[in-house]
Amino acid sequence: MTTDDTRAAAGLRIRAMTWADFDEILPLLRQLWPARPLDVPAARAIFEQGLASDRRAYFCACQGDKIVGVGTLIVRDCLWLQGDIGYLCDLVVDETQRGRGIGTALVEKAAEIAKARGCLRLELDSGFHRSEAHRFYEHRGFEKRAFLFSRVLT
Repeated sequence: MTTDDTRAAAGLRIRAMTWADFDEILPLLRQLWPARPLDVPAARAIFEQGLASDRRAYFCACQGDKIVGVGTLIVRDCLWLQGDIGYLCDLVVDETQRGRGIGTALVEKAAEIAKARGCLRLELDSGFHRSEAHRFYEHRGFEKRAFLFSRVLT
């Protein structure tokens, strides 16, 4: 972490999200998938379900009163590992705040939550085109160990 990263991280607060945070995190979600339209009512329903679930954790990074990053974690069981896996579903830092240690703080919070919930691993997926994100994850101890296969079910 550079000196600038240390200063930003020092004023950073990671906290659990609440229902009141939804409107503020929408612009961040749009940064995560800029070319994809966001169905706000569907996102709101998922957000509400996530807040009520003991198998999910929604958390955010705040600078003062402003949310500058978001992370969501899902705990899922895995027969192959005979235990639970923490799956980092969403991770986004405001594009004007990147490179300041915020993403690292969110990843570490996800790892802390996953470990506290008995997870054996922390996993995520990242699109092929997101090479900067891949370097970010590799520098934080993640390894490429699989391809993600996906099929639309509409």
